[in-house]
Amino acid sequence: MITTAKLRTAFAWTGFLLLAGVVSAQSVAARIPTEATYDAYMDNLIQEYSFFTASNVWLLVCCGFMILMHLGFLCLETGLNRSKNAVNILYKNVFILSIGMVLYALTGFSTMYPPDTFNGIIRLGGWIGVDKTKFLEIMTTKSGANITYWADFLFKATFAATAATIASGAVAERVKLVPFMIYTAVMVGLCFPVAGSWTWGGGWLARHGFVDFAGASVVHVFGGFSALAAVLVLGPRLGKYLPDGKLRPIVGHSMPLAAIGVFLLWFGWFGFNGGSVLNAQPERIGRVLVVTALAGCTGALSSMVISQILLRRPDLSMALNGVLAGLVSITGGADSIEPLWGMVAGAIGGVIVVLSVIFFDKIKVDDPVGAVSVHAVCGLWGTIAVGIWGSGKLLWQVIGGLSYALIAFVVGFALFSLLKLIMGVRVTEAEEIEGLDLAEHGQKAYTEENHGV
Repeated sequence: MITTAKLRTAFAWTGFLLLAGVVSAQSVAARIPTEATYDAYMDNLIQEYSFFTASNVWLLVCCGFMILMHLGFLCLETGLNRSKNAVNILYKNVFILSIGMVLYALTGFSTMYPPDTFNGIIRLGGWIGVDKTKFLEIMTTKSGANITYWADFLFKATFAATAATIASGAVAERVKLVPFMIYTAVMVGLCFPVAGSWTWGGGWLARHGFVDFAGASVVHVFGGFSALAAVLVLGPRLGKYLPDGKLRPIVGHSMPLAAIGVFLLWFGWFGFNGGSVLNAQPERIGRVLVVTALAGCTGALSSMVISQILLRRPDLSMALNGVLAGLVSITGGADSIEPLWGMVAGAIGGVIVVLSVIFFDKIKVDDPVGAVSVHAVCGLWGTIAVGIWGSGKLLWQVIGGLSYALIAFVVGFALFSLLKLIMGVRVTEAEEIEGLDLAEHGQKAYTEENHGV
């Protein structure tokens, strides 16, 4: 039975709850932004999240571009060498990409991006993920970066593998497989991350204002001079230089394959340079890709002109290397050099690569694909160009470029000489004449059907 006392109590509690609800609603209303403010807040949140997501997707797509570059290297090297060595070149390129990325995960990434205890010169890191928290702090303060830890690792791992693969074509047709594999592993697993930390890890070169946007020195000069060191220890191919001092051209077996390789590399360079923006800011990406494409074009055109003048013929291999020379020449400053001057830098690179190839042949340095000329020499030029037309200081651009040349050459020469002493680095004359496909792998790249003939 409901009594009067119970009704009074019920009404009292109802009134109390209503009053509390009104007060609470007013308090909440005071904290809720106006509709316009809320819309603006949500728009900003969506834009930030969308930009962050787009940046990571763009970077991961660029990783795919750069892995495709290894298909380009593979095709270019195979095409510019003889068919009897094709399997060997293919095998080395598969190994280089694989070992490069694995070693970069084991020690390379943490070495190239060390914590604050870094002395600016060397600090060996550990397994990927060790300094993840520190990385996040760095990336939130680094200008323009808007990416995750994992996306940046994968992107930089492809850079490491690219630096390592440059030497493959330069030592083709006469190098022993196992010593080359050891050489590659040490250079990409230890030397490259240490040298890379000098610039990209906040090391001594970065502290003095040295600028290398996408790796003119960190990747190309380093890879090119490590290739030069190996070539000098290895010596030229049999029959390349005749006793009377004349040069005997050793022609590659497939120029179409070499051309396909260059165009794959050109395509991949959009990831190489475009991804180095480290975000999906449309203006910056567009500018970088435009200047990259134009530099490749002017490099090709200038190499065509100068090779016609000096060699008296339109040389396709020079034109192909001219494309790569132009791309290397703009890599260090694609974000800061104006398109017009980028075209000039690429054109100068195209001239330099032809002169460099001729020069190395004159002094009997045998580089079957012109890797030293494209990457070492034009990489130095591209580094200096940043100090002329870009955001770098000319003096420190010179110092930085020479520093990468020095560490790659000295360490590479010492290591390859040691390998030569311990196990030998060159196949026998009989194996070189037979071809490394059969001598090292026991298989041919191309088979012929008899068809009863």
